[in-house]
Amino acid sequence: VKLFLAALCLLGSLLHASPECTVPSSEFQLQGDYLLGGLFNVHHASSSIVHDRPEAVDCSRQPFTLPSYRMFQVMRFSVEEINNSSILLPNVSLGYEIFDHCSDTLSFPGVLNLISVNGSIKPRGHASKYVSKVIGVIGPFGSTETLTVAPLFMMNFIPMVNYGSASSAFSEKVKFPSFLRTVHPNKDIIRLIVDIMQHFNWRWVAFLKSNDAYSEDGLELFRKMIKGTEICLAYTEELNPSTNYSRMFKEIDLQRIPTIIVFARKLYAETVIQSAINSNVTNKVWIAGDTWALNKNLPKKEGIENIGTILGVSETVVEIPGFNDFIYSSKHKRHCEDARQQKFCNQVCNCTSLNPEEIIAENPSYSLSIYSAAYAIAHALHNVLECGEGRCRDNITVYPYMVLAQLKKSNFTLLNRSIQFDENGDPANGYYSIVFWNQEGQAEEIGSYETHPLVQLSIDDTKIKWHANGKVPTSLCSQECPEGYAKKQDGIHKCCFNCVMCRNGTYVNITEDAYRCVPCKPTEWSADRSTSCSPRSVEYVSFTDGSAILIMVVTSILVALSLATAILFAINYNTPVVKSAGGSMCFLILGCLSLCSISVFFYFGKPTLACCILRYFPFLLFYTGCLACFVVRSFQIVCIFKMAAKFPKLHGWWMKYNGQWLVITVALVTQALLLIIGYASRPPRPYNETFWYKDKIILGCHVGNPGLLAVSVVLLASLCFLCFAFSYMGKDLPKNYNEAKGITFCLFVLILTWIIFSTEYMLYHGKYIQTLNAMAVLSSLYCVLLGYFLPKCYIIIFQPQKNTPQYFQGLIQNYTKTISQ
Repeated sequence: VKLFLAALCLLGSLLHASPECTVPSSEFQLQGDYLLGGLFNVHHASSSIVHDRPEAVDCSRQPFTLPSYRMFQVMRFSVEEINNSSILLPNVSLGYEIFDHCSDTLSFPGVLNLISVNGSIKPRGHASKYVSKVIGVIGPFGSTETLTVAPLFMMNFIPMVNYGSASSAFSEKVKFPSFLRTVHPNKDIIRLIVDIMQHFNWRWVAFLKSNDAYSEDGLELFRKMIKGTEICLAYTEELNPSTNYSRMFKEIDLQRIPTIIVFARKLYAETVIQSAINSNVTNKVWIAGDTWALNKNLPKKEGIENIGTILGVSETVVEIPGFNDFIYSSKHKRHCEDARQQKFCNQVCNCTSLNPEEIIAENPSYSLSIYSAAYAIAHALHNVLECGEGRCRDNITVYPYMVLAQLKKSNFTLLNRSIQFDENGDPANGYYSIVFWNQEGQAEEIGSYETHPLVQLSIDDTKIKWHANGKVPTSLCSQECPEGYAKKQDGIHKCCFNCVMCRNGTYVNITEDAYRCVPCKPTEWSADRSTSCSPRSVEYVSFTDGSAILIMVVTSILVALSLATAILFAINYNTPVVKSAGGSMCFLILGCLSLCSISVFFYFGKPTLACCILRYFPFLLFYTGCLACFVVRSFQIVCIFKMAAKFPKLHGWWMKYNGQWLVITVALVTQALLLIIGYASRPPRPYNETFWYKDKIILGCHVGNPGLLAVSVVLLASLCFLCFAFSYMGKDLPKNYNEAKGITFCLFVLILTWIIFSTEYMLYHGKYIQTLNAMAVLSSLYCVLLGYFLPKCYIIIFQPQKNTPQYFQGLIQNYTKTISQ
């Protein structure tokens, strides 16, 4: 047998011109002054393995995983390169013991070997008395495996520098005080996936995960990060060996989900894609997580171009100088596999049939993370040993916690990348690549993503060949609403909605809240289907308005006529016409008319509190005085011609106590009290009329206290009623001496004026309602001046013969003879 094997070796050396056949030491072990531990799943044991007795799994009998073997070789290369450096650890050599961690529950012998001290495991309380076997551990790969073994290393603060466990749980330093990692946590990769979806406006997605800590953490982070965005998680599925992929894809199609995120371990991701090909799934956008975005086999699968467009996210791949030469050098050595071949702790890779090209071509996603982890520990050891000037101190006892302290301070540059850790032991700088699986079966880089110092996303859309006729596919539950329509959620997902038109007076702002029609401010307006409000135009009758000028001129004429009438009456005070008109009472009426006219001027201009008060107060108060005078005057006429004869005592009392002035005073005081109390409790105030015109604000005055205002109006109405009553009683008095007829005419015009104004007020609500109100007030004043005083002025000026005692005496005598007959 030996001769046969020797012949084979000789034949191999002749054919390949390689060095002579040697019996190698195990790839899993290297002697050195300080040892590093390594945990790599060179083989993968199925989670369905069940034992009926305590037993460690034989990893060499499990399926071989080439990507993990490549990672394993990166660690070996890193240590060899560090040992060849004359600067980092000049007179110190690093060794390693690497274990095939093929199962998260059955691979403990290797872990226990690493944490043992002289064959025994020391409790944490005695850790400072013993030098650990290893100064640090690199690995393991998966989050679930790490969660299982990490507490054992935390016990004695043995540094774990991880290269593949991205779960957020490891950022909790209370639970994992000596854990650091050179791979970025899930929060960064999930943030990138969310940003990509927002970049392409994809909102309706499915999330597929495997049953492990890595995927569970990714799903939880995704749910948190899409809160407050337009993205909706429409479907989730946990991938496991019993998953019904046909049913899963039917459910995804039933919900019309175009975008599928596969955040799962490589094994399950490969199964999902193969199942999609077999199930004829088409026209989907697939987003690959970092575990399979750079997969070398899947892009070359037959039929993969039919399933849609595949984008992926991964840590930026950096070529490690010298690694390829290391692989060629290692694998071109032909080994004689005989009974003398060395083994380390039953660690066997069963990988002699591999050629270097296969290893080099495998997924390089985590190579830089392993390379950085080895160098981080080496730099920490460099600082602990106080290396410098070509050598390190050899009189320092190195404990793991000392290496850990220096690891946390790491700050060096490796392959143009800054290696630092934050307070959680995570990488301080993040670099990612965004890839597109092109038609040549390659993962082509189309963008980049950086997390430090600022988050920067860059995607070259032109490099992506979309499956949807070259256009970016849409991923929406409901199509976007037309402009001016708000969304009304339909179901549990906000991405599914109906569109509701925003009516006038409301608008929708999709940047703030696309689900609500927002009412405009009182000073703004909007038409149907508006996306913003416009300022209302403010309208009021200014002093420069033509109608305002005309009314103010006419008002001034009224005041002038009142003054002229007063002068005329004063000159002819002792004449019968003036005495029959009321004598001194005429001056009170004329004065009240002049004071009432003050109100007219305050119907114009921008309303203020003072304007609103003076708009109503003078007219209501002093017009009460006018009506009170007319009531008294009507009563006096009836008394003179009728009641004096029938009720002489009542007439005597009236004349003795000046009953007319008593009535006028009571009316004026009552009205004054009502107005003062009303204005004190709730005075008239400016207000903006926005109800009748959607695009205008009509400035006006609120009437104030409506209850007391109603009482004031009732008082005026009562005085009008009494005037009518007394005037009716004197309807048969002498024609040329009938003052009651003049008063009746005035009241008729007054009532007609306010009926007309009330009708206009109900039908018209524009700014000129104030003008109409001023005209009604002015008409009320002119009806008194012209209806009552003008005939008397005419007699005084143009018919003086009728303004004599004899003429009036004759009228009375004729009336007396008539009623006596």
